[in-house]
Amino acid sequence: MIQTIDLRGLTPSRAEFLDLVPRAVTDVSVAQGAAEALIDDVRERGAEALRAQAVRFDGAEAASIRVPQSDIDDAVATLDADVRVALEEAIDRVRSATAAQIPPAQSTVLGDGAVVEQRWQPVDRVGLYVPGGKAVYPSSVVMNVVPAQAAGVESIALASPPQVEFGGRVHPTILGAAGLLGITEVYAMGGAGAIGALAYGVSDIGLEPVQIITGPGNVYVAAAKRLVRGRTGIDSEAGPTEILIIADETANARYVAADLVSQAEHDELAAAVLVTNSPAFADEVRLELEGCANSTLHSERVLIALRGQQSAIVLVDDLAAAARFSDAYGPEHLEIQVADSDAVLAGIHSAGAIFIGAYAPVSLGDYLAGSNHVLPTGGQSRFSSGLGAYTFLKPQQVIRYDRDALEAVSQNIHALATSENLPAHAEAVAARFPR
Repeated sequence: MIQTIDLRGLTPSRAEFLDLVPRAVTDVSVAQGAAEALIDDVRERGAEALRAQAVRFDGAEAASIRVPQSDIDDAVATLDADVRVALEEAIDRVRSATAAQIPPAQSTVLGDGAVVEQRWQPVDRVGLYVPGGKAVYPSSVVMNVVPAQAAGVESIALASPPQVEFGGRVHPTILGAAGLLGITEVYAMGGAGAIGALAYGVSDIGLEPVQIITGPGNVYVAAAKRLVRGRTGIDSEAGPTEILIIADETANARYVAADLVSQAEHDELAAAVLVTNSPAFADEVRLELEGCANSTLHSERVLIALRGQQSAIVLVDDLAAAARFSDAYGPEHLEIQVADSDAVLAGIHSAGAIFIGAYAPVSLGDYLAGSNHVLPTGGQSRFSSGLGAYTFLKPQQVIRYDRDALEAVSQNIHALATSENLPAHAEAVAARFPR
């Protein structure tokens, strides 16, 4: 069912840990050539290329690449009542939690007449990508749109692939979620071509280029985001989803197994990892996995993921070693289910989102925790963060010095400029104080 990695009695270095962590075999670079060709096609042929790519990859030509407002309004009006209530609650909770991510403006007074101000400016325009493949993700609309709105972004374009079963239109639940959030600019386009369209614009459908592109997708979307980085900003190159659970013998094996299966449900390459200091508990979870994995709707997909090289039960000597392993892994989602969760949390430095205790499963974070579910994968949480309002903000420094304040530091400027053989720098200051 799932492999066991036994690290008991070992004290791996950081570099050795990186070699030991289980990973899916995903290489974005293998899709780079194909993604580049698709982007170039959109740049050259615009809407014609997008229509051809929709037929080729989605099986249906978009009825209209730019979604009419009437379609968005109809989608809102026909949203399932329970789904609408859940989406509205999710929007409220994510808005509340995201508001805390807006840094306040700050002024630092360095002396009389010497002030440096820090302010945070939103980008003008963003493109948000919502995938459509094995599942429909209205929750991803919420998670992408709300932080951009919280940051103060004025222009938001949303792209999602056309769906065969809806006549080449964007999935109505996606449109309904967009409508609830007040998004009016939606495009029926997907894959690498959509990323290229957002980055470079498509004049014949009135699509203006954006400054930042966010949202998950397949390996071609990830490759496309890599290619347009520099032309635009991106959030990350999202790969297959991951869950890592640190648990001891006090945890509930059924809960842990259910949470591992919940992430394996996403994709055959999804990673499900349990790290525990209890071999007996590991055996309990393994038994529970058999039942959970075989009884769930997408059992075939789940079983492939659990049997893959990216999934494992990892045995360690103690919970300190478990935290070190987790930090080396840098999981997208980390659950901590142990007797003293805060003690383990103190040793964690790298994770996209951290779920504490038996009643904070990753599923909560996917929908209604108030946190954001767009998170770094593939170990990227070791050096980057998940999506938030800060993704769409640019820190800027505003410098205010009067004459006396500049004169007070002029000799130091002269000394440093001279040491760097940049005399004109010193002369620019000296020009303000003629002798």
